[in-house]
Amino acid sequence: MKDLSLDSSPLRSGRALNLIKLLLFSGLGVFLFFAQIELGGRRTIPVDHLSSYIVREQRLLAVVFIMALMAWAAVRPLWDGSWRRSAGTALFTAIKWAGLGLAVVHLSGLTPEWANQRDMLPFLFERLALSVGVLIPIGALALTFLLGFGLLEIIGVLLQRVMRPLFRTPGHSALDAVASFVGSYSVGLLVTSKMYAQGRYSVRDAAVIATGFSTVSATFMVVVARTLGLMEYWTFYFWATLFVTFAVTAITAYLPPISGLPHQDVAPEAPSTRSRLSRALDAGIERYTSREPLHRMLWGNLLDGLRMSATVVASILAVGFAGLCLAKFTPIFEWVGLLLKPALMLADAFLGTTGASTASGAFASGLAEMFLPAILLKDAEFAVRALAAIVSVSMVLFLSGCIPCILATGIPLRVSHLLIIWLLRTVLSIVLAAAVIALAMSVGWLPAS
Repeated sequence: MKDLSLDSSPLRSGRALNLIKLLLFSGLGVFLFFAQIELGGRRTIPVDHLSSYIVREQRLLAVVFIMALMAWAAVRPLWDGSWRRSAGTALFTAIKWAGLGLAVVHLSGLTPEWANQRDMLPFLFERLALSVGVLIPIGALALTFLLGFGLLEIIGVLLQRVMRPLFRTPGHSALDAVASFVGSYSVGLLVTSKMYAQGRYSVRDAAVIATGFSTVSATFMVVVARTLGLMEYWTFYFWATLFVTFAVTAITAYLPPISGLPHQDVAPEAPSTRSRLSRALDAGIERYTSREPLHRMLWGNLLDGLRMSATVVASILAVGFAGLCLAKFTPIFEWVGLLLKPALMLADAFLGTTGASTASGAFASGLAEMFLPAILLKDAEFAVRALAAIVSVSMVLFLSGCIPCILATGIPLRVSHLLIIWLLRTVLSIVLAAAVIALAMSVGWLPAS
């Protein structure tokens, strides 16, 4: 009789081959985002090396590229009429035009003297807009390998067991949480909104995911680290930020207003006799075998990166310039920063510094735009820069991006909810990040203050 066990050998060999390919493609993504390589006396990750080369050696090309992107982003809503959809889209259209106008003023040499100071419009355009505008599309291409071949699904299944006890969300939310953290908040919120609409999340589940994991993308974290001079410590920064973000989310899930939101348990996941690792590998292989062709994934991610780049660059120029003006000429952020003073004083005690508590206004500016703390604290002492880098990401919510996106979903969260959650997240992030940085300094992972 024919040995039936042999019939499955081609399946096993095919599964093993797919797993090897999954690991190779995903490994390339890990390399592009996490391998520290020294070139030209500068040690950083490959995507940062490439974008820096283009901005430094091909500046004219970079400027033309950025201006074309911003012009397209500004004109398109008027061309297709999408600016009329809501007050939010009208506001973002105005921001895009303001960013484009500021870029034209800067490049034409018509900037007023007060705005032409080195730390104002020239810094925003030359140091940030160009770098971010080039880096995001390159990073989007690299994310194809990190997210598109099954690694995300493997991690998601492995984390399922911790989701309910830690974050009060169903196990299948693990994939959504990891995708929301590593990818763009706009993509993560799209997934969360769909899961809520399909009845797979309760209001509380959706609120935890939307306000706890919908950070800026890993690509933009590179921008934050670069601006604050932390690329030498990029690997520590990424994992420390992930830890602090998830830890803060685990706490806020049990605090009001999230804890008081409507909730009903979804259907429990069917039990399985197979090991979690085996199921994780199966999920990864299934994703690998059902993926789109590589060229389509690259093209789709490139388009997403171009759209995001156009919007983010305009926001950096318009919202960033407005934020710098408010920080420089008004006490608004200082007033909001009073709410953060106690946490920042505790951070100073952990870090052996005095600069955190005196920079409360800069930390508070993150409510307007998450990138403002990086801009305002770029010359601060190392420990304060590291603190700002982690907190600006782990607070998650900000008015120029994530908050309007959440309000545009079907998740019934009010502005008052989001502002309270922002305050809770920021205070907790400051304390936890300071403790993590102090520990890293004590064991030599980071330079001592």
